[in-house]
Amino acid sequence: MKQRLFALFYIVPLLLLASCVSTRKYQDALNREQQLMEEKNQLNNNIATLNQRIQGLEGDVNRLTGQMDEAGKSAAQLAREANMTQQQLEEEQKRLAQMQQLMNQQRQSIEALRKKMSDALVNFKSDELSVFIKDGKVYVSLQENLLFPSASATVNPKGKEALGTLAQVLNTNPDIDVLIEGHTDSIPIRGKYQDNWDLSTARANAIVRILTGTYQVAPTRVTASGRSYYEPIDTNSTPEGRARNRRTEIILAPKLDELMRLLEQSPTT
Repeated sequence: MKQRLFALFYIVPLLLLASCVSTRKYQDALNREQQLMEEKNQLNNNIATLNQRIQGLEGDVNRLTGQMDEAGKSAAQLAREANMTQQQLEEEQKRLAQMQQLMNQQRQSIEALRKKMSDALVNFKSDELSVFIKDGKVYVSLQENLLFPSASATVNPKGKEALGTLAQVLNTNPDIDVLIEGHTDSIPIRGKYQDNWDLSTARANAIVRILTGTYQVAPTRVTASGRSYYEPIDTNSTPEGRARNRRTEIILAPKLDELMRLLEQSPTT
């Protein structure tokens, strides 16, 4: 009996001690497992965060790649435009050079025409007619005393002779357009003609008929107009000034078709 009690006395504490050790180990295991779970969750959160950052970076890369592509396209477009602009500049310089050449030729042609007219009409006095260049055209200004009696639109014989000489030059230069302008002084007209407009126009028409009918200048080249007294070249307050204003101007203009074509051309766009 005593031996049993003695055994129990020693065995029970050992059992209780063993039980306490197992419980502590179990609790430690639970704590370790919980810690591992927390670490796992933290790692999962970190992985999720990193995945989000990776996705964001991939988006940035795609966006930057798109911007680089657009920049490349823009650079290529600018290069093409630069080449096109250079080509346009070269074409415009070529066009301007052609225009300058034509203008030089035009000036030479005008001067040559003036000289032809001056040489052809050399036998007429300076107070009867004059030949000069104005605004890129040749003017043959014939005074009233050479062409018409006072207040008349009938061309006299000496005037017809001058017109015949002039027509010879015109007929050998078919590329010349001809404008006939009649001018009067400011003294009102009385008699056959209603007013100075009527007289200036009648005189221009009379010269046109002689040039086209008598001397065979092509009618398609000739235009008649009357200016009355509204374009004087001298004062109308003196007899000498009024005499200069009573004139008929034959204006000769070389055709400018090629020059006008170049002027109307737009730069390449």
